[in-house]
Amino acid sequence: MIILGIGGILNDAASAILIDGKLAAAVEESKLVRRGRAQGGQLPDESIAMCLELAGVRPDQVDCVAVVRPIPAAQEGGVHLNLRARFPQSRMALIDHHRAHAASAFYASPFDEATVLVVDRHGDFRCGSRWHAAGGQLLRLEKELYSPDSLGELYGRVTELLGFNANADEHKVQWLSAEGADPYRDVFLEILGCPASEWPRLDRSYFDAERTTHGGFSGKFFERIGLDDHAVIPEPERAKLAAGLQRAVESTVLRMAGEGGNLCLAGGLAMNVMLIEALESCGKFDGVFVQPAAGNSGTALGAVFEAWHGLYGEKRRASLGNLFLGPSYSAEQIKRVLENCKLRFRYLLTAGELIDTAVGQLSENKIVAWMHGRMEFGPRALGNRSILASPQDPYSAENLNTYIKHRESFRKFAASVPSELAAEYFEVGPNARYLATVGRVREPYRKCFQSAILDRDLIRVHAVSEEDNPLYWKLLHTAGKKTGLPVLYNTSFNLFGEPLVCTPRDAVRSFYSSGIDAMFVGNFFLQK
Repeated sequence: MIILGIGGILNDAASAILIDGKLAAAVEESKLVRRGRAQGGQLPDESIAMCLELAGVRPDQVDCVAVVRPIPAAQEGGVHLNLRARFPQSRMALIDHHRAHAASAFYASPFDEATVLVVDRHGDFRCGSRWHAAGGQLLRLEKELYSPDSLGELYGRVTELLGFNANADEHKVQWLSAEGADPYRDVFLEILGCPASEWPRLDRSYFDAERTTHGGFSGKFFERIGLDDHAVIPEPERAKLAAGLQRAVESTVLRMAGEGGNLCLAGGLAMNVMLIEALESCGKFDGVFVQPAAGNSGTALGAVFEAWHGLYGEKRRASLGNLFLGPSYSAEQIKRVLENCKLRFRYLLTAGELIDTAVGQLSENKIVAWMHGRMEFGPRALGNRSILASPQDPYSAENLNTYIKHRESFRKFAASVPSELAAEYFEVGPNARYLATVGRVREPYRKCFQSAILDRDLIRVHAVSEEDNPLYWKLLHTAGKKTGLPVLYNTSFNLFGEPLVCTPRDAVRSFYSSGIDAMFVGNFFLQK
């Protein structure tokens, strides 16, 4: 059984292929075309072609094409005709947007029974849904939330209020929230209609439909927070507003999730790792699992899972595995690019020489780009498309932010650690496998990781198992033998707001456009 899933056609388009219950490939369109996220209703042709190539599948071998709504009404017929022509032997299935989100979370989880919560901006006019799943099946929809009562909309408004871009920079507000006290929490709870209702009902009197700046907040909002509604928000207040919003959203989602049992999450708001940590640490749930590519691109996974289980009634559960579901490149392909660019490089003959050379660079406080194997699915670098630095370099965080990523100082970096050693340094749960939560630094190591620590001793933790990524796991252990600390700072290998690098050419361009000191692409070693 071969199922092709297509999701996020309006925004963050992606494709995935499931073969007999096993994910063979999944790729976002933006990583291939190196353009923005919006698709405008067009099919993600590049990611469809890439998934077919990676899976070794011809179009006439595909049994089912599962497409996630919404699709613009004016283009829906054209999309269907296009797919029917390209996949003439396939069954066509349209999957509801929120059902695809829910399927992506539950079927990838380790749970046989769970509450599944989807929270996003407005995927199909719905912005929230809660489902019951049991017996390995997504059984029923328990509750729904519709626009305009959207947590995602409120988060976007505050994102714009703080000077960022709505529907793009919400993650910045999340990280900014870690720096502030939260005196405005109750104001945001009032806006959300809490605690009068279990689920949010946004008080529209706090918004002004005619205002095109300051997030569209009304004079009532600015009066309530005691700030001038025409002035730029003072810097200290920005962190407080972010913190108030974050705490209010966490409180609201906790109520939406219900009580007890296991909890699975998806939807754009589930990309908020601070929220995931709040759910993990609240003590209400036996287990918490978040689908790590929780945004619209992840609905491509939900499409294949829902078709496999819902349409075909299969009982065997699929698995996300290590999320390395994109393309990889041979030594010959890499060499051709490097020679075409007339670059000087060294080819390292063995994995041992590769790792020893990389550890040598890192121990000299060099910033290292690390590109190996198949590209990650989702927005987070899990050790195949990463920029690495040593935590023992007192200037590593400053150098990464200022000279390479060109981003705000409050945006911290993840600490990658072998999963079997993670508990020695951090308190963290299983979602750290995919960098989908935050942990806490244990007291003896707080000084060591000071540059990466958020408020309340929180830190982004990436727990790396030998099974998931043997090369990166070995790199961490070798670094530990040399320096005494088997931990490296890890951030995504991308620049200028682009997605993760995909090809060797993408890597070369990013390397020579930044302050990265050295790069390892496969077994090829480049220095500046």
